[in-house]
Amino acid sequence: MSENEKLVMVEMAGVHNNIAIITLNRQKALNSFNNSMLNELEQVFHSMKEVSELRAVILTAEGKSWCGGADLKWMSTLDDKNYEQLIKCGQDVFEIIETFPCPIIAAINGFTLGGGMELALCCDIRIASENAMLGQPEVTIGLSPGWGGTYRLQKIAGVGVAKDLILTGRKISAKEALRMNILSEICPPEKLKEKAVEWAEMIARNAPLAITEAKKAINDSRDGTIREGYMNEVQGARKCFATQDLKEGISAIFEKRNPTFKGK
Repeated sequence: MSENEKLVMVEMAGVHNNIAIITLNRQKALNSFNNSMLNELEQVFHSMKEVSELRAVILTAEGKSWCGGADLKWMSTLDDKNYEQLIKCGQDVFEIIETFPCPIIAAINGFTLGGGMELALCCDIRIASENAMLGQPEVTIGLSPGWGGTYRLQKIAGVGVAKDLILTGRKISAKEALRMNILSEICPPEKLKEKAVEWAEMIARNAPLAITEAKKAINDSRDGTIREGYMNEVQGARKCFATQDLKEGISAIFEKRNPTFKGK
């Protein structure tokens, strides 16, 4: 890879060119994170917030690995203080991804380990090729997860699954991850991008402001009471009720046609 080649690439796709495909591109290092790739990923998501027509994001990778987590060669050069900064930096970047206004689909191909698994857990929907392998193997080298794995994995798949995968450090197949509800779908490797675009198109057809409010309400309600969840829904529904998109959606039902949402 040349010095000028991007570690994180972006292209637009979809029927209306409103789906962003973000691709990790550090293949020689199994798409593992170093400081440069973390920074590029953060910059890409910040820039995507300015794309008004964006409706969904697909996060995928080049090569045989989706993401191998933190680059161990780079990490081994850090002292305690710098390592703590790395942990906080990764947490901040993953928080940006998790709270991104548009839904994010992880299209997982190949090895997805450690920080790579934690990156996938930040996404809203996870699909994978049949040959994908996932895991949180940090304890096998003397570490514990640092980029949200202990929190997000139990929220998605349950405490039992989180303790299973994190405490054993074992790697699981895509089929097992599907059974654990970590994945929504698996497919042949050659169909992965096509399948991810299908999922993104399903989302992109819906009202974008409603999608943003629904995602926010889900995220905000994970740790609260049912009453707090209700209040989150009230706030989101109130914002949606005042939109032109709601009027369009209701009109489309009565006129027996597909709605055309403008995000207004």
